[in-house]
Amino acid sequence: MNIVIFGANGPTGRLLTEQALAEGHSVTAVTRHPDRFLLQHAQLRVMRGDVFNLSEVESAVAGQDAVLSTLGVPFSKQPIHVYSQGIGHILQAMNRSGVRRLVCVSSSATEPHADPQGGFFFEKIVQPLIVNTIGKNLYADMRRMEKTVRDSEMDWTIVRPSGLFETESVTPYELAENHIKGRFTSRADLANCMLRQLSSDRYVQKIAAVATVAVQPSMLKLIMREAFQSKHK
Repeated sequence: MNIVIFGANGPTGRLLTEQALAEGHSVTAVTRHPDRFLLQHAQLRVMRGDVFNLSEVESAVAGQDAVLSTLGVPFSKQPIHVYSQGIGHILQAMNRSGVRRLVCVSSSATEPHADPQGGFFFEKIVQPLIVNTIGKNLYADMRRMEKTVRDSEMDWTIVRPSGLFETESVTPYELAENHIKGRFTSRADLANCMLRQLSSDRYVQKIAAVATVAVQPSMLKLIMREAFQSKHK
């Protein structure tokens, strides 16, 4: 399958690119900084592109079978538009090229749910701090992105991970529609989940929540990364 990945040079995007190539897909990796994209493969095309530039998005989408988006930016006190404007341009490009399959990453923080297993510290301090303060502008734009996708007529799947962390490989994970009990998602599992959507119609025009079940990260390390490094994807 010919697939294009937006946000390919982010932590999740690189894993997604590697996994897609390992499964035999032909991949177009779109990044604003192709000189920093070190992965090489016979089935890989690295393309300079900015989702704010419609013509560049159209060039990347043309001739593809599916579009995968792992767009991500740091938390910011300033308004964020990359998710909503980026997906808007991606959908325009898909319409123009006749590409229908879209899988994009959002976050469980766009629609927080109480987790009885989270405990007082997580429920009353960590989650409100990240969702309502540090990540307020980012998650607001993710919600705009989700609405734009849901309002489209594409064969879309929105994937919602929880707190992202690193594992060396894909681990056991679970999926559920809209929301799942689980505070953490391995990036490798998230990438694998996205690829699985290309061969399944289970979550077409639905939201798939994904959570890692076999391993769990350190809560302290996760908080430090989210709150102080301010990286989401």
